[in-house]
Amino acid sequence: MTSRRAARRPLRRFSAWRRERPFVGGLLVAISGVEMFFSGQLDLGHLHVQMGIEGMQATLIPVGLLLLGILSITMPAHHVFYGVLSLAVGLYALIGVNLGGFLLGTILACVGGVIVVAWMTPEARAAAKARSAARQEEPQEAAE
Repeated sequence: MTSRRAARRPLRRFSAWRRERPFVGGLLVAISGVEMFFSGQLDLGHLHVQMGIEGMQATLIPVGLLLLGILSITMPAHHVFYGVLSLAVGLYALIGVNLGGFLLGTILACVGGVIVVAWMTPEARAAAKARSAARQEEPQEAAE
C-alpha cells in the first residue's frame, strides 16, 4: 500500500507543477516546432523538399518554435509575450517552411499560442471566479 502512495507522490507533484503554467499550449507549440523541423528535412528519393533561403528558415523557425514552447512552460510570467510570438512565427512558417509543415505545424503553433496567451494563473482564476460569483449575487440583491 505504501508503494502506491509513493508512486502517486511524484505524479501529484507534477500535476501541481503543471497547473501553475501554460503546459498544454507550450507543449503544442513545441510539438509544432518538431513537426516543422521534420517536414523541412523531408527527402523523397533524390528530391530534397525545402523552402527558404538555402534552407536556413527551415531550421531556424522550428528551433524557434521549440524554444518558445519550452520557455512558455518554464517561464509562465511571460506567457503573453511567448504566445504572441508563437502565433507570429507559426503564421510566418506558412511561407518559410514547406507551407507551415504542411499546415499541421502552423495549426498546432497557432492553437498552442492562443492557449498560452489565454492561460491564467491559479490566483487570477480564483479572483475571476469570485468576481463572477459577486456579479451573480448583485441582481438577486437588487430584485429584493
